[in-house]
Amino acid sequence: MSNSSHAHTGHHAHHGSAAGPSGASSKSQNIERRLEFMQLDAQGRASIRSLKALVERELPHGLDKFYTQLRKSPEVKRFFSSDDHIARAKGAQQGHWVNISDGNFNDDYVSKVRTIGSVHARIGLEPQWYIGGYAIILDHLINSAVEEIFPKGGMFSKKTMKPAEFGKALASLVKAAMLDMDLAISVYIDEAEIAKQKAQAEAIAAEQKLVCDCFGKAMAAIVDKDVSYRIDDHLPEAYHRLRDDFNNALEQLSATIQQIDAGASQIHAGAEEIRVAADDLSKRTEQQAASIEETAAALEQITTTVKDSSRRAEEAGQLVAKAKVGAEKSGQIVQQAVAAMSAIDTSSREISNIIGVIDEIAFQTNLLALNAGVEAARAGDAGKGFAVVAQEVRELAQRSAKAAKEIKELINNSGEQVKSGVALVGETGQALTIIVDEVKEIDRHINAIVDAAREQSIALQEINTSVNTMDQGTQQNAAMVEESTAASHALVQEVSRIAQMLSEFNIGKTSAPRAPQRQVRGPSRPQGSPARELRGKLAKAYPTHGNAAVAESWEEF
Repeated sequence: MSNSSHAHTGHHAHHGSAAGPSGASSKSQNIERRLEFMQLDAQGRASIRSLKALVERELPHGLDKFYTQLRKSPEVKRFFSSDDHIARAKGAQQGHWVNISDGNFNDDYVSKVRTIGSVHARIGLEPQWYIGGYAIILDHLINSAVEEIFPKGGMFSKKTMKPAEFGKALASLVKAAMLDMDLAISVYIDEAEIAKQKAQAEAIAAEQKLVCDCFGKAMAAIVDKDVSYRIDDHLPEAYHRLRDDFNNALEQLSATIQQIDAGASQIHAGAEEIRVAADDLSKRTEQQAASIEETAAALEQITTTVKDSSRRAEEAGQLVAKAKVGAEKSGQIVQQAVAAMSAIDTSSREISNIIGVIDEIAFQTNLLALNAGVEAARAGDAGKGFAVVAQEVRELAQRSAKAAKEIKELINNSGEQVKSGVALVGETGQALTIIVDEVKEIDRHINAIVDAAREQSIALQEINTSVNTMDQGTQQNAAMVEESTAASHALVQEVSRIAQMLSEFNIGKTSAPRAPQRQVRGPSRPQGSPARELRGKLAKAYPTHGNAAVAESWEEF
């Protein structure tokens, strides 16, 4: 069946051709090795050419027998689409057998035979039909050759070949047919192996594609964050363990993500509580910082005021001390004034006595003047001058008496006034004594106030220092609380982002319920806080005597 499909597949001839000198040399060595092993030498190839005319004449009949048998065999007939196709194949085979009958097994011949083998391998024509075709053709050629060399005329007919030559030629023809089959079938086997390898490669590629597609879908699902995806496609047995491991890994990943999601929920709840507490702490710290700052300013003002009050109290104490000394001196002066008034009163009484004497003298002088006038009258003209003098003396005595009377009245009035002055001075002395006692008491109280003011100033200075320290610490705490608040907000946002990313994963199960938000309780008031210490110091410096409003305000602070 040589070259049965060569007519329509001639374009494949280049597949078997040598590519360059090295290919031709390799084919030459290959064909020479076969010819040597078959013992098909040059003489044998020459004997084949002796049968060329017979081959050219009888080959078409042998091919007809072959194609008649082919039409009866559906397994082979399917390779030919029509009678024209068979005719083209028949023509190609005739040309090929002519080359065989030439006995010229060169590189061109080898290339054609390899092309035939390649075509058979490509179309799937198995070697059994190829060999069967050669058997039918050789059968016809051998029988035709024997009839021609040994005709029916008997042993006396003319023979064209000696038996040995005929046998060698016939054997060489068979060897050539065998060589042709060897070359074609070898190529068939090679092509079949290549096709097998290609089929295996395609099968491997298909298997790889199947596995890649299968795992590709799984990976695409993971990329889409669907970790609930499980590989349930049919896979070759070699990949069953990989599939199971992959599914187990996703199962564990789903469980892990679920646990992480639950943990993230708890962390989110805790972070939310921290954020709320931090916000509340930040607000309270700001309020506390503002209050302490105001308190520090107020204490600074109070300290300044108390210092000024203490200074003024000391000055007042000094003034009171001076007033005490002045009051004591005033008391002494009043006593002296009382003594002077007493002396004046005594002097007034003595003057009154003297005025009485003067009044008596004036009365006596008036009597004497009266007597002198009487005597002057008696004396007449001689006594006129003396009478005038006596008259003058009498008038003087009257005026003296009148003046003494007036002085007495004045002395009496002055005595009354001196008595009143003495009484007033006495009362003044008593009042000054009381004032001195009161000034002493005031001095004692002012001294106590000065001491208390000094202690309050010292206490306020300490309180002011403490409050300033608290103010600085509170300001630092406020800054730290602001940073903590910002960090808590960032933490909440980050945890929310993580929770959002985790929620995008589909784990194929109902997500665990979010951890409930715990009630955020306000921080308990610290025991022994600086504010309480400040309150204690202020309570010592300024006792409230149970002032509930003040105590409550400090509790709120």
